[in-house]
Amino acid sequence: MAGRVEGIFISPKKGLLPEPVASVRALAGRGLEGNRYFFESDAPSGVALTLIAAEAVEAMEREHGISIEPRESRRNVVTRGIDVNALVGKTFRVGDVECRGVELCEPCTTLEAMTKPGIIKGLVHRGGLNVDILSDGEISVGDDVVADE
Repeated sequence: MAGRVEGIFISPKKGLLPEPVASVRALAGRGLEGNRYFFESDAPSGVALTLIAAEAVEAMEREHGISIEPRESRRNVVTRGIDVNALVGKTFRVGDVECRGVELCEPCTTLEAMTKPGIIKGLVHRGGLNVDILSDGEISVGDDVVADE
């Protein structure tokens, strides 16, 4: 199972729309440098990184008529070509960064309040993946996303 990184988004403060970046430094157990969920020491499990499939955002528009930009999903990394739901409980690589899928990142009322009505229904069970970062490295747009066999 393999895909690629289509976009990377970082938000330094709560409530701000994440900004696109070409690459970001990921630190094991801490998060993404410059992101509001970056910790000086151990990050809580599943908080260091979030992924969402571009296909999920596109399907929401096609199936529910709700159109958002991928960054409005408030997820850090937008992927294409890999089933992020299938990564729960598995180790995988994003570029040269080793990760572990913790749990699905279901949409919530806060996300809906910040975007558009109906986004919860549109992204339920495909709102992304909460991830632990297991090794330091750089994540860049265009990097491969590869699940361990």
